[in-house]
Amino acid sequence: MIFLDAAAATPVRREVLEAMWPYLSGEFGNPSSHHSLGDAAAAALAGARDRAAEALGCRPGEVVFTSGGTEADNLAVKGIALARRAADQRLDRVAISAVEHPAVEESARYLQRLHGFAVDVIPVDRYGQVTEEALAAALRPETALASVMYANNEVGTVQPVARLAALARSRGVPLHSDAVQAAGWLPLDVRALGVDALSISGHKLGAPKGCGALFVRGRTRLEPLIHGGGQERGRRSGTENVAGAVALATALSLAVSSREASERVADLRDGFIAAVLAGVPGAVLTGHPAERLPSVASFCFPGTSGESVLLELERQGVICSSGSACAAGSDEPSAVLLAMGIDSAVAQTAVRFSFEPSVTAAELREAAAAVRAAVGSVRTLGAAG
Repeated sequence: MIFLDAAAATPVRREVLEAMWPYLSGEFGNPSSHHSLGDAAAAALAGARDRAAEALGCRPGEVVFTSGGTEADNLAVKGIALARRAADQRLDRVAISAVEHPAVEESARYLQRLHGFAVDVIPVDRYGQVTEEALAAALRPETALASVMYANNEVGTVQPVARLAALARSRGVPLHSDAVQAAGWLPLDVRALGVDALSISGHKLGAPKGCGALFVRGRTRLEPLIHGGGQERGRRSGTENVAGAVALATALSLAVSSREASERVADLRDGFIAAVLAGVPGAVLTGHPAERLPSVASFCFPGTSGESVLLELERQGVICSSGSACAAGSDEPSAVLLAMGIDSAVAQTAVRFSFEPSVTAAELREAAAAVRAAVGSVRTLGAAG
């Protein structure tokens, strides 16, 4: 099997398992307990926070551990917008890009539905990028928060986050960025990026599912979503997942220290894209041709069904996806591709290939040959039908 769906999930790294194992076994204490087991858990949690902060270029107190990227996005969008409006009732709008992950979009729609916020959708160009002009047009004096993802989970397009954050800051608007897909591939120094909040998720980095983090810049107002005992400095109550925090911090540190793989994988990605475009008549690369994640190659194959191509590829031993794994059970065309101006019928032929850092040239050569065969087979069957 050739696994090319790393944007959905990655296998847990051995180093991560070894780091978290003590806190799933002997060191099982509650970090809020005032005894030796609790103290050991608290020390492990503090160490994980320190390592995560080092990887993100921020202070430990600016890291909130969560259950994953979805919770981190929800906490950023809802938490910042609600807190800012509580301080100033005029701040009743949020601006999100047209290609956001559902965790961001649905959080904004929740604010609209139950709290009376207006949602301004920032358009993207045909490559899925937000321009500074588009963001400027969406920002208003009433905007409580803007959210633009760092790198798109479906097509891999990378946004000019630092420039967008600087623009938002000049208008007095905090900027949140979903960096779930960017982590491990792109620089995550939040000071250089200039963002006020940034979300990451462990299972994209070689940590288990169910752990993530949100960077929140110091002094940024944040209304908690989960209330209780006041853990995480009152920003996210509940007994902390110590093993998950250790796992996330370990995986994040490993990913940051091994980012040299990005250039190698980008070269392999470009070769794979060229082979698919040369070998499959009518194939269309989606996303930005250059400003894209090293790990993502995404296409539309007009005249096919994306799901049929996926099934045929799996039969040939290649595992990939039709886009986001997060829109559970949806057979609608991708909202991301529609926002980029791609026709609805063509959008339903989308296939995404996403790579681990360990991917090889041989695997991608074999995968490109399988794509040619799979698309040809599907088109032949479609013509016969």
